[in-house]
Amino acid sequence: MTLEANFERRATIHAALADPRRLEIVDELKLSERSPSELSSSLAMGSNLLAHHLGVLQQAGLVERLASAGDGRRRYVRLDPDVLSLIGEPTRSFVARHVLFVCSANSARSQLAAAAWNSRHEVPASSAGTRPAFEVRPGAVEAAARAGLDMGAARPRSIDSVTERPDIVVTVCDLAREELGTWPGRVRLLHWSVPDPAPIGTARAFDDALSSITSRVETLGPRVRSPRRPRRSRP
Repeated sequence: MTLEANFERRATIHAALADPRRLEIVDELKLSERSPSELSSSLAMGSNLLAHHLGVLQQAGLVERLASAGDGRRRYVRLDPDVLSLIGEPTRSFVARHVLFVCSANSARSQLAAAAWNSRHEVPASSAGTRPAFEVRPGAVEAAARAGLDMGAARPRSIDSVTERPDIVVTVCDLAREELGTWPGRVRLLHWSVPDPAPIGTARAFDDALSSITSRVETLGPRVRSPRRPRRSRP
């Protein structure tokens, strides 16, 4: 991209973000994909007004709408990852004792996400599936190894067997997001719409899935901190 084209791109983005409500939408999407109904609810914005603002953002190349890989009638709104550096990092922060990553089979994406997170963050993470497979896919284990992550001991498990009490639950596939619905308690529920590498099955597909997940982990990670430990009283 030429310098002039870059200036034009930035001007288009800033013009689209001149409205405070559109800034709210973008801030919501910096950490999580959302369906229009979820955006409408979380931002207390009517569907017609939301559709207008999403149209402006889409025309400016800030967001895209994706058909769900689960229920094809459902759509998710995603922030274009290439514009994050132009519009600034997320401003929200979270306190968490545990992070849980969820996909349908718990055989690739959620396992990769937990491995990538644990290699970078002091707050522990684990993974689970809405309909767990019998084993972790070899392609996921091999992709992790190429990235310096050890998933040799990883085993799929059901969300019904989760004993941890997560403060943040991240679904990394559309089907899991739709099957999971909600999570009991005061839990921050985020969604990353990561394509399933298994149908393609190549090393490149699993590497691409891990790369996508890792970039999201690196965006969310600095916004999550563990609870402050109480100071010890002096004797």
